[in-house]
Amino acid sequence: MDKDAAAERISRLRNIIEYHNNRYYQQDNPEISDIEYDRLLRELQDLEKLYPDDKIASSPTQRVGAAPLIKFSPLKHASPMLSIKDAFSIKEIIDFDSSIKRMTKIDNVSYVAEPKIDGLAVNLIYENGTFSRGATRGDGETGEDVTQNLKTISNLPLRIKNDGSIPIPSFVEIRGEVYMEIEQLQIINQQRIKDGEEPFANPRNFAAGSLRQLDSRITARRPLSIFLYAIGNALSINFSTQWEVLQTLSKWGFPVNPHIEETQDINACIQYFE
Repeated sequence: MDKDAAAERISRLRNIIEYHNNRYYQQDNPEISDIEYDRLLRELQDLEKLYPDDKIASSPTQRVGAAPLIKFSPLKHASPMLSIKDAFSIKEIIDFDSSIKRMTKIDNVSYVAEPKIDGLAVNLIYENGTFSRGATRGDGETGEDVTQNLKTISNLPLRIKNDGSIPIPSFVEIRGEVYMEIEQLQIINQQRIKDGEEPFANPRNFAAGSLRQLDSRITARRPLSIFLYAIGNALSINFSTQWEVLQTLSKWGFPVNPHIEETQDINACIQYFE
């Protein structure tokens, strides 16, 4: 196979694998078997070794992990990752609604209601549609650069899906939560107990510890997932509501929590909570 033919095959394999990643991780509706998928991935890995000049950061082969780091580098967020104030009673929720109405002079305020995912908050940077860097929340201003570890998360898109309906900014921060499903932790803990090891305390601790491994190959072996829910700094694009943000993220191919709802007033929001 000559260089031009190899480059064409590499490009086609990447598109095929990303398509099947979407079918498997986003739509939960795979079209091919695991064996067939592994063959495609192995062929791409072999070709990228033979033709390293054609290797790119967004290739599906980059999900397997890289050499260990000595330490994490700091990565400053383009816009701060602010914390959300908690409410501990229905009265506090109603008081919050009243304060919003006073500040905005709007009589009826709609809300986006969504479950709290107990994981680790992260900030993803996409440049020209390709995932380039990612960091933990840190102190809200600067986090730890965990780019290589984030690349190993199977349902995190390395490229933004472009269907032409919404322009993709040349630079955009996308915020989300890395987590582990309880069922997965139970399986892992059962094995750890059987091996005489201490079980992990909870899914959040396991997810946070897994994402902060200096050796991304360890992270790649752990069943982490991610939901995206917010946009930070973005060039040449604006959103008027949080619901619009979520719809855009979904169209761009990002996993968004399916249990999120748009409520028309605070009473509907309270019903969602109850």
